Amino acid sequence: MTDRDVLVVGGGLLGASIAWGLARLGLRVAVLDEGDTAFRAARANFGLVWVQGKGLGKPEYSNWTQASAALWPSLSDELKRETGIDPGFSQPGGFSIRLTELELQRGVDAMNTLQGQPNIARYPYEILNHRETKARLPAIGPTVAGSIYSPLDGHANPLRLYRAFHAALHTMGAAYLPDHRVERISHQDGAFTVEGPWGTMSAGRIVLAAGIGNTRLAPMVGLNVPLVPSRGQIIVTEKTMPFLHHPVGNIRQVDEGGVIIGESKEATMDHQRPRTSVTAVLADRAMRMFPIIGELNVVRIWAAFRIITPDGFPIYEQSRTCRGAFAVACHSGVTLAANHAFTIAGYIAQGEIPASLSTFSSERFDVSAAA
Repeated sequence: MTDRDVLVVGGGLLGASIAWGLARLGLRVAVLDEGDTAFRAARANFGLVWVQGKGLGKPEYSNWTQASAALWPSLSDELKRETGIDPGFSQPGGFSIRLTELELQRGVDAMNTLQGQPNIARYPYEILNHRETKARLPAIGPTVAGSIYSPLDGHANPLRLYRAFHAALHTMGAAYLPDHRVERISHQDGAFTVEGPWGTMSAGRIVLAAGIGNTRLAPMVGLNVPLVPSRGQIIVTEKTMPFLHHPVGNIRQVDEGGVIIGESKEATMDHQRPRTSVTAVLADRAMRMFPIIGELNVVRIWAAFRIITPDGFPIYEQSRTCRGAFAVACHSGVTLAANHAFTIAGYIAQGEIPASLSTFSSERFDVSAAA
């Protein structure tokens, strides 16, 4: 197949959001996806559209997440209008609950440092003690010390978001090609040719959004996407009456009524089986925050791999040696979905990632350049 303008390698949430953004701009897009055997980061996605606390050490990332959160209502509305699928987005503000006074003070100190960084777009937040937190979240436990609240935070249903992107891609005539693992990429005469057991395809531009696969594919087009191992675990309870109307950093009640719990970060990618020790800590903290959770049955527990760079911030990169090749990697696929669909896709369509995003270049990991 050679009748496509752009090949997007990777059909997960990241690749689907960029592919949709390119298709809505009129480009002919093909998405080459390894299929459901891939280590999809979306399997560990908690579904937050989260601004609070992000960008410590890199204020540009705070500004970037704020921009995406501001675009999310437009993204949600457009996908619902096109597909009839509701991504479940709401933005009622979010709470970071602190179980001890020490946790609360550490959170306050981190927010003060974050907001004190130069060139940051400051945003509103509140420090709440136990009484003030309970007035807004009546179900909290008696040992909760307090919380940090920001009105910018929200959440969405990542599975319905993923489905909406793919449904919209189909409507727009984009080609979604599962079981198309890319083994090789070559660049000649301004065109990229990808190869696999399934055959070959060519196009004038290519976007690498293949998660862990980017580390293998990026060097083929003169790019570098370093990633580090990270595993997350998710607990899902049975459905219950609504008691949590705001997302919390590690707990949220979805619109169907179930409660999702997850905040673990394990520096490993050895397997996807849940670890009992991690499950116990997650469950204990969740029940201390909201004792009602202790009355609910657990219906699912699983672990999955995340896509995280060495410093935790995303990579947006274009090749200097193979013009038209781009690589994208991040671990906040839901929060940043609006930026990827509207902003990053627009830059790729224009053929240039602007200097304003150079802070997210992989060159920051180049030790020789840093020296």
